[in-house]
Amino acid sequence: MKRYAELDTWIDAHFNEEVAFLQALVQVPTDTPPGNNAPHAERTAELLAAFDMEAERHRVPEDEVRAYGLQSLTNLIVRRPYGAGKTIALNAHGDVVPPGEGWVHDPYGGEVEDGKLYGRASAVSKSDFATYTFAVRALESLGAPLKGGVELHFTYDEEFGGELGPGWLLRCGLTKPDYLIAAGFSYQVVTAHNGCLQMEVTVHGKMAHAAIPTSGVDALQGAVHILNALYNQNTLYQQVRSKVEGITHPYLNVGRIEGGTNTNVVPGKVVLRLDRRMIPEEDPVAVEASIRQVIADAAAQQPGITVDIKRLLLARALQPLSGNKPLVEALQKHGQAVFGEPIPTSGTPLYTDVRLYCEQGIPAVIYGAGPRTVLESNAKRADEHIVLDDLRRATKVVARSLYDLLS
Repeated sequence: MKRYAELDTWIDAHFNEEVAFLQALVQVPTDTPPGNNAPHAERTAELLAAFDMEAERHRVPEDEVRAYGLQSLTNLIVRRPYGAGKTIALNAHGDVVPPGEGWVHDPYGGEVEDGKLYGRASAVSKSDFATYTFAVRALESLGAPLKGGVELHFTYDEEFGGELGPGWLLRCGLTKPDYLIAAGFSYQVVTAHNGCLQMEVTVHGKMAHAAIPTSGVDALQGAVHILNALYNQNTLYQQVRSKVEGITHPYLNVGRIEGGTNTNVVPGKVVLRLDRRMIPEEDPVAVEASIRQVIADAAAQQPGITVDIKRLLLARALQPLSGNKPLVEALQKHGQAVFGEPIPTSGTPLYTDVRLYCEQGIPAVIYGAGPRTVLESNAKRADEHIVLDDLRRATKVVARSLYDLLS
């Protein structure tokens, strides 16, 4: 079709500009924690203004941000109305975990080498700031009559659950789109994802001099007993299988441990942070109750040990909404045309902001620029990167799909 070819041609002609846009986004850190992300939103708004795209700056009140454990947070909305019809939102998040160790490339350099752009958040998900921005620019370059509109939602707290990103925008009544496409990878249309429960477990004992350990209660030994009980649950979880393609079974991980005061002191307190991934078929209330019981039972077997348990995050699983069919069909159609292979629907073991839109009854899918798997992109690992050809082609898929949905 002539219009599709025109979209592709515009994207090819402006691709160096798209790469430079992504490099500029990667070069402003958004490590979360600490979560000082308002400067990145400001930089993004400046870059968008150069394209005559005005970004509304929605700054979350400082007291809410601080209570959440972050430093600053401004969400952006770009509204592009074309006429009466459906509004399609495109959401990507700019926040990301800190780089960690082992990088060969500068995590904030945006270096391009062998057809790949390196940097923290280059794949997840600043790449889709670029995908969505340039897809919309390509769409508008046609000058064709369109119905409805597009909104770009660029938010900054996905790593903390999204409640002050999309959740805050939706609660404040700042947006209510008819459809949503959210940041993802290029070779599949994701329609379901895992839920996530994160908890902080504080194990209390009694400090004592290491020379007279019997005068204290070793919180670390108590924590080890609790850890063993928690990890034993993974054997049971592996027997529970999801029916959603791309999702396997529940899993529990303890990602952080802190405790003790000095080498020669019996530790009086140890803090554990755990992450429990829930498949779409599970009930989050039952999952949390079960984990609390496992911890309580293990602690009860250790004389003198007490525990405090605090929920940090409850992100519900994404269940496909029946109304997402137009999105799925458009993305699959153009994905196959552009990539030359079928683009299946599937689930993902990740959890995302998308659930917050779906909880408001907004049909949504996950699709954007990236490889076949999270592992291939090195997301959350050293030398995260995006293959530039995936970025180029995903931009074409999204632009073509928007044209179908709005024309």
